Amino acid sequence: MADVTGPLTISRAVARRYLAIHHFLAPPRSLPAGRDGILAVFDRFGSIQFDPLEIAGRNHDLVLLARIAGYRREMTDRLLYEERALYETYNKGLSLVPTADLPWYRIAWDRARRQHDGEAFDEHAPLVAELMDRIRETGPMSSIDIEPRGAIEWSWRPTNQVRALLEGLAEAGILGLSRRDGNRRVYDLIERLFPAELLATVVPIREQFRHKLLSRFRAHGLLGSTGSAELWLGAAPRLGIGLEGGLPLKTAGRRMLHADLVTEGTLLPVAVEGIRGLRYVPAEELTLLEQAIAEIEAGSRPGGAPPGVAFLGALDPLVWDRDILRSLYDFDYVWEVYVPAAKRRWGYYVLPIHFGDRIVGRIEPRIERKADTLRIAGLWWEDGFDPIAEPGFVAAFADAIEAHRAFGGVAAVSWPRAARHRAVIRAVRAPRG
Repeated sequence: MADVTGPLTISRAVARRYLAIHHFLAPPRSLPAGRDGILAVFDRFGSIQFDPLEIAGRNHDLVLLARIAGYRREMTDRLLYEERALYETYNKGLSLVPTADLPWYRIAWDRARRQHDGEAFDEHAPLVAELMDRIRETGPMSSIDIEPRGAIEWSWRPTNQVRALLEGLAEAGILGLSRRDGNRRVYDLIERLFPAELLATVVPIREQFRHKLLSRFRAHGLLGSTGSAELWLGAAPRLGIGLEGGLPLKTAGRRMLHADLVTEGTLLPVAVEGIRGLRYVPAEELTLLEQAIAEIEAGSRPGGAPPGVAFLGALDPLVWDRDILRSLYDFDYVWEVYVPAAKRRWGYYVLPIHFGDRIVGRIEPRIERKADTLRIAGLWWEDGFDPIAEPGFVAAFADAIEAHRAFGGVAAVSWPRAARHRAVIRAVRAPRG
């Protein structure tokens, strides 16, 4: 690609193709099963959000299922709780990140430690000492391994003191997550979980915030410099507690870090035709952008392969920026899990359907293990999209359904009974050569 003096201008078609390639969706499930495939995703994205809701699979499992052949949840659990190549921390909300990046993410621990010292840790010092002594002497412990104490105000609701203080000690990097038993967290001393040299590595605070901000651009691939507050959560100091690294608070600090990333060439400005404002591509992704331009110019398929179908997790990096979903894909997505049932337009846990380099519909899959079934509770197509008439779609959709069924470890698939779905269901069920 020739050098340019200003931002590169690309078409909406190129932008969609680039995002499909960047997100390992050209085609989906093309990465190898197991450790190598999972770490390839983390190497590109930097972090993946964790959410404990398990209707169709936990969010990080859905992100990986869309990209890795034969993905199973125990593959990531092994990297988290046995190999410890990954760990949980706060980035864009609770996230999974590579353990090697711990020195760049420990700002979350240090900020929590600064806030809890002098408050909860001092106010409940005897119980903190009791919990620490017990873990030190007897090993990993969850909140149900010790008799509950009275509730205290914690986060957004009153919480059992034991549970609250264990959470606080983990937020502060004094304890760490040994494992999860379902969604119950089991804690251990942080020094038993990570190498001493990694814990001792010191990275300047400003560099930690820079790393966190860059991770947003790495994960999405084509973010702008504005957008909803949720996009930038934790990417700049928000409280003046002596851990700002010379940065101003909130948006001003983020803008300063963003300017540094652009000036040094780590982020490359891109203009997308018909979309307001500049977008930014990580410099290391320039070859993928060039690939997208070449594919669109040649009229070839995404990644040079038949287009595939992926169901995108509600917190998948590709759907983080709702504005670009509307302007680039003509797709309006609201995750309605927190919307009262009577006000939902679609459903409780509805996922976008990505096909090739487009978003063509929505699906509500539910893994019902007692019934040994993947139940498709709802299915909707975008205006103008005909799943039967679209070349290659039915087979690709059937592959995605089968991948989700196998991931869920269930034997059957059940479908909505609405008459409008009958033709698609018959086509999906039909034998394929």
